Amino acid sequence: MLSPPRTVVRADGGLYAMERALRRRGFTRVAGADEAGRGACAGPLVAAAVVLPSGRRGEIDELSDSKLLTPAARERVYAQVLDRAVAHAVVVVPAAEVDTRGLHVCNLAALRRALATLAVRPDYVLTDGFPVDGLDVPGLAVWKGDQVAACVAAASVLAKVTRDRIMVELAGTYPQYGFDEHKGYVTPEHNAALRRHGPSAVHRLSYANVAGARLDATE
Repeated sequence: MLSPPRTVVRADGGLYAMERALRRRGFTRVAGADEAGRGACAGPLVAAAVVLPSGRRGEIDELSDSKLLTPAARERVYAQVLDRAVAHAVVVVPAAEVDTRGLHVCNLAALRRALATLAVRPDYVLTDGFPVDGLDVPGLAVWKGDQVAACVAAASVLAKVTRDRIMVELAGTYPQYGFDEHKGYVTPEHNAALRRHGPSAVHRLSYANVAGARLDATE
């Protein structure tokens, strides 16, 4: 948390206001971290961390919460983040590990690992919604951080694009599930494929709909 006097960030300050305020307080390298795939029942959980440069170099066209961007826009932003970031890191957690360790534990561990493997040490960390313990720098969990902090939005794009590309690749191995369409999230079509074919090696067996389909397939 920031020490007094309090830093006030205006609600209408835009996506870069929080980082500007932190830099005014002396936190030069502000890292954002976010994940993709928490709600999916198949495929990996992916976490990413990003440190954007200050000034105009760090202002990326179209940058927003990855869920609010079209696939084409996400790809454009992804390329710009990789080109402009001071540092970035991506961590992929397989479905089997999510089953073994639990989603929340894996989520926090992946965010922590992504931040720890950045090429530069951040002065401050912003995370989307979940506080991440075990960091040796100050940080803040921001509600809907991917919509209010540029570095978190950039991390959300890296995580989302990385995971979507993995799911498209997995669709080639497991074409019967339609991973290229729903990216492993729960949809009526995905559930119907699960009931018809049973779970694949990349489904999360600890999820209720997958466990139920597994039982159906053995009857």
